[in-house]
Amino acid sequence: MNLATEVRYIKGVGPARAETLAAKGIRTVEDLLLYTPFRYEDRTNLKPISSLAPGEMATVIATAEAAHLTGLRSRSLGIFEAVFSDGSRSRLLGRWFHGAYLKEVLRPGQKVALYGKVELDGYTGEILMHHPEFEILSGEEDEGEPSLHVGRITPIYEAAGKITTRVFRRLMHNVLSSLDGMPDLLPEYIRRRLKLPDRWSAIQRVHFPPQDADLRLLNEFRDQAQIRLIFEEFFWLELGLTLKRAQTKIQPGIAFELSDRARQQIRRMLPFRPTAAQKRALGEIARDMASPHPMNRLLQGDVGSGKTMVAAQAAIIAIESGYQVAMLAPTEILATQHYLYLKNLFAPLDYRVVLLTGGGRAKEKAALKQQVASGQAQVVVGTHALLEEDVEFARLGLAIVDEQHRFGVMQRLRLMKKGVHPDVLVMTATPIPRTLALTLYGDLDVSVIDELPPGRKPIITKHVESNRVELVYDFLKKQVAAGRQAYVVYPVIEESETQALKAAQKMHQYLSETVFPGIPVGLLHGKLRPEQKEAVMQAFKRGEIKILVSTTVIEVGVDVPNATVMVIEQAERFGLAQLHQLRGRVGRGAAQSYCVLVTEKLNETARERIRTMVESNDGFYIAEMDLKLRGPGEFFGTRQSGLPALHVANLLRDKELLELARAEAAAFAALPPSQEEFRRAVAYLKDRWERRYGLVELA
Repeated sequence: MNLATEVRYIKGVGPARAETLAAKGIRTVEDLLLYTPFRYEDRTNLKPISSLAPGEMATVIATAEAAHLTGLRSRSLGIFEAVFSDGSRSRLLGRWFHGAYLKEVLRPGQKVALYGKVELDGYTGEILMHHPEFEILSGEEDEGEPSLHVGRITPIYEAAGKITTRVFRRLMHNVLSSLDGMPDLLPEYIRRRLKLPDRWSAIQRVHFPPQDADLRLLNEFRDQAQIRLIFEEFFWLELGLTLKRAQTKIQPGIAFELSDRARQQIRRMLPFRPTAAQKRALGEIARDMASPHPMNRLLQGDVGSGKTMVAAQAAIIAIESGYQVAMLAPTEILATQHYLYLKNLFAPLDYRVVLLTGGGRAKEKAALKQQVASGQAQVVVGTHALLEEDVEFARLGLAIVDEQHRFGVMQRLRLMKKGVHPDVLVMTATPIPRTLALTLYGDLDVSVIDELPPGRKPIITKHVESNRVELVYDFLKKQVAAGRQAYVVYPVIEESETQALKAAQKMHQYLSETVFPGIPVGLLHGKLRPEQKEAVMQAFKRGEIKILVSTTVIEVGVDVPNATVMVIEQAERFGLAQLHQLRGRVGRGAAQSYCVLVTEKLNETARERIRTMVESNDGFYIAEMDLKLRGPGEFFGTRQSGLPALHVANLLRDKELLELARAEAAAFAALPPSQEEFRRAVAYLKDRWERRYGLVELA
């Protein structure tokens, strides 16, 4: 057996379990060993039955005197009970609900180690353990095999399907017993300087810590063995990203010219004076675009900070140099909003902007694709439909990707291949702490717009329970009477969710006929055609519609300074980032704006989300809280989002180690101890990069 051996050949695995493990990304012996415990329990409190005290967690070694099934004798409902003794006069009762399967496992006469919480039986007064962890010792102790499950600091693994934590312990023990060691490719000088244990010692200690290990450090992932594995994982990830960035910097690209005409066109387009942060971001983008190598830049900024406006200025630079611009958005609604926004923005400049999505008639789509292929269309906004093979560009120069964390790195690559090394500008309104941004978007340079346009007041956010919604309606009437406008948003989990659409249509009817008679109430939803959506939005902008009921997540491109109230119904169904995005639709004028979160049933997590929104307007703080509440995996979406598939390390918990690993990786890439060691590191990375981290192959 070696590290590359497939898991199905490990004793105790087989084809069915191998399939379950593969779904967790565990395909080889090395993958299995990197599936580390998520916590540890101290099961060293070994006591005789006579010394047990109710309320304590304890380990007992005893013999099963009797065992039987009570209650309904079905696999799902039976209660299995066993009586244990250890030579003293006291007895211990073990009880397992739904325990019919134990009839074949636990029999009288077997010597067993048990671990669990000690209780008193309410009827008999006997000492009792409910569902204790147990391990049959008969025959094992004679061979000198240590107990895996009790009587030690015991590793607890996250189950995978029917593979329980007990099975994982056994598998890890089988593998570690079959290996003589493992190579350690982490550069020796780094390991010595940081006082990190070698890889083999770290792996052994993480799975089966010695009795003197510090349980607190283990559960905080700060034991030296855990630190070693976390650092190593980050080091290889950061080295790979460093090498990818270096490759990009030397690729030939387009050197765009920021001509006088381009400057003039930008001035003609701008509806307001840009902020200092917008100017700084555009300066960084323009320098990149002027370079003869492809730009790969992330533009990050809070809601309402004007990212799309900066992207529009970058688009003008590309168009005036004779190139086309593609803008990729994750949903049809977002794509439509970008299209409407850019179409209006570029109207004075006579640029042709087209929208390409999955919907629409085949004949119309074919005509649009022809305009893109011939170069007639200078700006092409679209969804995944842009990535289809039959979409060809005459001269793609700039690819803009909105909300990158909802796309895969591979999808970004497919868009880039529509041109010859085009410049790439990635935008996100989900602020990500810089440390994480540099890893998630490790192959991109980062620009941050950290300033809102002048004169804007912080939005006041209130939480109202649904049984008091009449107060919200009264407040809306007062705002409309004062000449203001408002949004009322309903949650749509999927754009095709017919039920939610019907609910919004019903609500629109109820609000317009019963609650606000005489006040113009509009309706916007995902099933409307682009021209219908545009008509509704234009009517709202002109002030003809006073209250806009919407099922759509109107996240971008909607800029109505006179709208001062955002009411979000069933706010508990939205994530923090979505709530913050929606709130950003108001507060765009000089008047005080409000966001009202109306909720029905709140669980603890939803309550924390609502509390965060009421307390803060700061997108970066909200993103940090979102990360804490959901964890990095869910925050960034699925594996295709480009988030590296980390085994031991955690982007949120291990930020300091991430910083350290990044610095060490950069230093190693810039000045390796020898060319031989550098070649070995690159070979190791190439072998594992895509499969291990789920990232685009290193060239």
